[in-house]
This record gives sequence, C-alpha cells and structure tokens, in this order.
Amino acid sequence: MKIALAADHAGFGYKDKIAEQLRAQGHETHDFGTRDATPVDYPDYGFVVGAAVASGRYDRGIVVCGSSLGIAIAANKVEGVRCAAVVEPYSCELARRHNDANVLALSERLTGWEMVERLVAIFMETPFESGGRHSHRVAKLAFGVAEQTKAEADLARGYVEGAQTPKSLL
Repeated sequence: MKIALAADHAGFGYKDKIAEQLRAQGHETHDFGTRDATPVDYPDYGFVVGAAVASGRYDRGIVVCGSSLGIAIAANKVEGVRCAAVVEPYSCELARRHNDANVLALSERLTGWEMVERLVAIFMETPFESGGRHSHRVAKLAFGVAEQTKAEADLARGYVEGAQTPKSLL
C-alpha cells in the first residue's frame, strides 16, 4: 500500500519510526513533513495527508501531533477522509472494521511507542467489513447538500428524525 505520513513538531519523532515500520512491512511511504522540532501549524499537515488520501494517490494516511486531536480534526475537514484519533487497540480495530477509517491520527506526547507500533499494525491489517449496515453508515459520512439540509431541519425541529437503520440491513 501507499501511505501518506505527516506530523507537526510534536510528532515528527514517531512519524519517522512509523515510516520505518511501514517500509519494513513492504509498504511505500511518503513523508510530507515536518522533519524537526521547529514549531509549525498542525492543520497544514492534517490537510495535506487528507488531500493525499482523498485524491486516491495514497491508500491510507497516518498523522501525528502532540495529542492527535487537532491534526485529526484538520484531516477530517478534507472531503472523503475518515480520520480516527485512537489510543488503544479496540477503537483502532473498530475504526477500520466499522468506519473504514482511511487516516489514523496518533499522539506522540500521550501514547507510548509500543502502543503506537501496535496501533499502526492494527490500522494496516484490519479490513473494512464492507456490505450491510457498515457500508450504509459509512456512505452517510460523505456529508453533502442533502445531508446538510436534513441536519438543518433536525436542528430547527430540535431532534433527529428518520435516523433508523433500514430493516433490510439489520
């Protein structure tokens, strides 16, 4: 697989180690930066990896910052990106299996290296359970004009209407 990588100044150390791990497993990686501790703005790095994955040039992406939160928010601003910030194995597995996460966000300040190494392996090895209820729900994540109109109507009403899973998918 082709993997896009990026990190801010608080995550470049793990990013470099993740790249080594992925290359050892036979994956092709591209490092979008940063490469040292000079302060930079994490949104720029989340955006570029999101764009790389959404464009189809890369199969998946991994981003790293101090907490994993800001860079994940940035990546998720890119249409077609489903970025999951995870800190433990089960949520990482579910992000792939149920949500078809295509970008993984990790924290260099809050998560030890051994756990990060495990999370990267899970992210790379876990397939998406395509078909059925999960595909239906992931398709809804591609928020467009119709979904925004519905959300605005729900907001005006004060509650969500019509969110039931179709019986054929249960």
